[in-house]
Amino acid sequence: MSKGGRTFFGHPWGLATLFSTEMWERFSWYGLRAILATFMAASPAHRGLGMSQETAQAVVGVYGALIYLVALPGGWIADRILGARRSVFWGGFVIMLGHISMAIPVTTSFFVWLGLLLIISGTGLLKPNISVMVGRLYGEDEDGRRDAGFSLFYLGINLGAFFAPLVVGWLADGDRWHLGFGAAAVGMALGLLQYVWGGRNLRGIGERPGVRLTPPERRRFGRLAGVGAAATAVALGVWAATGTLTIDRLALAITIVILIVPIVYFAYILMGSHNLTDEERGRMKAYIWLFVAAAIFWMIYDLAPSKLLFFAADHTRLELFGVPIQAATTQSFNPLFIMIFVPVFAALWVKLGVRVSTPQKFAFALVMVGLSFVVMALAASLATGGRVSVWWLVLVYLIQVFGELSLSPVGLSVTTKLAPEAFKGQMLGVWFIAVSVGDAVGGQTGRLSRYLSDPMYYLVLAIMAIAAGVALFLFTRKLRVLMAEHYHAAAMPPIR
Repeated sequence: MSKGGRTFFGHPWGLATLFSTEMWERFSWYGLRAILATFMAASPAHRGLGMSQETAQAVVGVYGALIYLVALPGGWIADRILGARRSVFWGGFVIMLGHISMAIPVTTSFFVWLGLLLIISGTGLLKPNISVMVGRLYGEDEDGRRDAGFSLFYLGINLGAFFAPLVVGWLADGDRWHLGFGAAAVGMALGLLQYVWGGRNLRGIGERPGVRLTPPERRRFGRLAGVGAAATAVALGVWAATGTLTIDRLALAITIVILIVPIVYFAYILMGSHNLTDEERGRMKAYIWLFVAAAIFWMIYDLAPSKLLFFAADHTRLELFGVPIQAATTQSFNPLFIMIFVPVFAALWVKLGVRVSTPQKFAFALVMVGLSFVVMALAASLATGGRVSVWWLVLVYLIQVFGELSLSPVGLSVTTKLAPEAFKGQMLGVWFIAVSVGDAVGGQTGRLSRYLSDPMYYLVLAIMAIAAGVALFLFTRKLRVLMAEHYHAAAMPPIR
């Protein structure tokens, strides 16, 4: 697929289509994320939902968690029903409808919840399948070009992530929340337009499902999906009828379900036969520790659009180099640093080779994200005497990016390396469940604010992450034996 015709920086021109689609989809996603928590916590007088910051943090955590969790069924639907190409289109279309729903300037929260549900559903279709299409642009013998293509693709992600908070935050300033949501809808619409316009450059990639369901299987799937949706609706209806259903309790219930998913999945793999060899079982046991480490990392890292956003809004002097900024602008620090340091870390891992193992990289990431919250604890202590410089957050995000580039790029690689042969395809989705677990639990950590001051809140999470990182360092030798690690995980950029 990659040979012949015009190219995009030396790559198949179809990459330009997918690059732009993902850039605009990420613009819509990060734009919404940059203002969602503050919108939910704003009072009705300021056209918000009037939630407590604790509740808003829980909702944003569950929202992020579900975004990654639905990548599993989204990939299955593409493989068995729609094909990757149509899945990306319909996913983007549903995402756009979700942002439009949220942009409707009415006082009721119905359209907000409907919008979030649509965005979650659409992202499940688009996110995993557009990455699959990037990989299929290249032949099986073009691993080097494929890695470089994903690096360009990742640049599109971070360009969208960088500009979205700047644009959406500026538009939403002055309680113009729905204008910000509208900008996210426009971004997704632009992505869809160029996806359709540039579709001819994809040369048929992803047009057909890998293994299409037979008509009886489709009917069975339709019945199961209908029964599942009806059962969920009835359960929520009964819960609501008891008068005990609240947003906080629903978020906690969803978090518990998300926590159960990996427990059941790993138990299913290890307790069943599945023709696993002793070496494969050992690798899976090692992977569980890496999974837990990743979940702890994301638990802290993905507090950026909630806890750290509230800190920016309430406790910092919002200006850079004397120029006033919005709280949402602080969400652009992370993608900016990622774009700067991705090539640095890629070169570093290549130079270090197998001298630094995967567990050591994960351990370093945990220590870094922990240290970032030590800095947050110091900033929060100073903030008790008045607003502090926003440069504290710049430092926090800089330290966190060092951690992300040590964990996220190798996460998918180590997942494919350690996956038993019988679970190769499914295990890629398991890596995203680690993000889902971290996001959901991170949202629930807001409950600690009932008992801890802000400095102690940050310090408790920091100690947890650093302790986990030190433990991982101490058990590196044992994990490497279980992993039979004698390879170097690819220094590819993370796909977020």
